[in-house]
Amino acid sequence: MQDETEFDQDPRAYAGVGSGPLRPGERVTLTDAKGRKHSVLLAEGGVFHTSKGGIPHDDLLGGPEGVVVHSHGGTAYLALRPLLADVTVAMPRGAAVVYPKDAAQIVGGADVFPGARVIEAGVGSGALTISLLRAIGPTGRLISYERRDDFAAIAATNVQNFIGGPHPGWDLRVGDLVERLAADPPGQVDRVVLDMLAPWDCVDAVAEVLVPGGVLCAYVATTTQLARTVETIRIHTGFTEPEATESLVRGWHAEGLAVRPQHAMVGHTGFLIFARRLAPGVVAPARRRRPAPGAYGEDYTGPRGDRG
Repeated sequence: MQDETEFDQDPRAYAGVGSGPLRPGERVTLTDAKGRKHSVLLAEGGVFHTSKGGIPHDDLLGGPEGVVVHSHGGTAYLALRPLLADVTVAMPRGAAVVYPKDAAQIVGGADVFPGARVIEAGVGSGALTISLLRAIGPTGRLISYERRDDFAAIAATNVQNFIGGPHPGWDLRVGDLVERLAADPPGQVDRVVLDMLAPWDCVDAVAEVLVPGGVLCAYVATTTQLARTVETIRIHTGFTEPEATESLVRGWHAEGLAVRPQHAMVGHTGFLIFARRLAPGVVAPARRRRPAPGAYGEDYTGPRGDRG
């Protein structure tokens, strides 16, 4: 755990990035020759026990990462500080986490920058929160809303354990996003990220607090959520045409002339929807793309793809 002086001197500490010699209280990942990984919290005098014998923590403390240590039985392990992706998929969770491939798309697609003012709802287990805090840096501000006290407590613990202390720009609030935003002044937020069951219920509220040009990002799991969120953003008319994406990650086996895709892949986890806030009173030019026959039901009364 870093102290306040260390946080003031090293901005990398706000991102949970370790550097220099390994210290007590830090985590390392030990990887054997078969690629099996073990997460170890270092402590003076501690021992990590394996089926091949113990590994004294003192063999690692005070030295650099990226070294090989041996158990008492002679098995070799590569020791490295865990990456953010390693931490998020293994952290304690109350709600499902946003996986690294989606968190990277959110930070990049929403263009979350150092110093940005960002709203996030809901927090879940804090995986996306860590990525957002890294992106805004020590000068930005992230306000995270979570309805459930238990999820908020888990997220707070995960974030502080990863960073090593409190982040000066993070404000975790328990409560309903729409109700809390009603009291906020308009046009004060650069980015809004919604990870919730019904993001369409929040479109009007977040439109009021987003600056012109600000980005709204919604993360949803199903096609029905995707369709309703996109249509709600269109009906509002205060945003650009929403764009929806899905990311799939497939690993490749490459050894000599044996180059082929791996049998397993990280497939569907969720859909991302991005739209930008227009200036007050401005309506974007109507789309000229005609929808496919039957794209809208007979009872649909909202805007259509061939409007204008």
